[in-house]
Amino acid sequence: VQLVESGGGLVQPGGSLRLSCAASGFTFGNFFMSWVRQAPGKGVELVSGITASGETPAYLNSVKGRFTISRDNAKNILYLQMNSLKAEDTAVYFCAGSTDPEPEGDWAYDYWGQGTQVTISS
Repeated sequence: VQLVESGGGLVQPGGSLRLSCAASGFTFGNFFMSWVRQAPGKGVELVSGITASGETPAYLNSVKGRFTISRDNAKNILYLQMNSLKAEDTAVYFCAGSTDPEPEGDWAYDYWGQGTQVTISS
């Protein structure tokens, strides 16, 4: 099983990034998928999640209207489009997969990627 994130980097406030997570070794289309982040010195934060079929995406309040989660089950890829980035979005971003159709916390995820660093700074 592998989840490999890419697309992170250093951008200025107000900029955009698109994160990708390539999945292999499991039936991606059967899993609820999420993006989770961890800022320096802070706990894990669920940023956004999407059902196995790609319906009803959910977002952390602080990213609503700025981030968009999507998935391509034919290509086994999860995406996170991040616009209007702020300094407080700086974190390592992980993708994670759960067999639970409504995972309620980070403990509910079966698979995790290694993370990609997102740094927002002028």
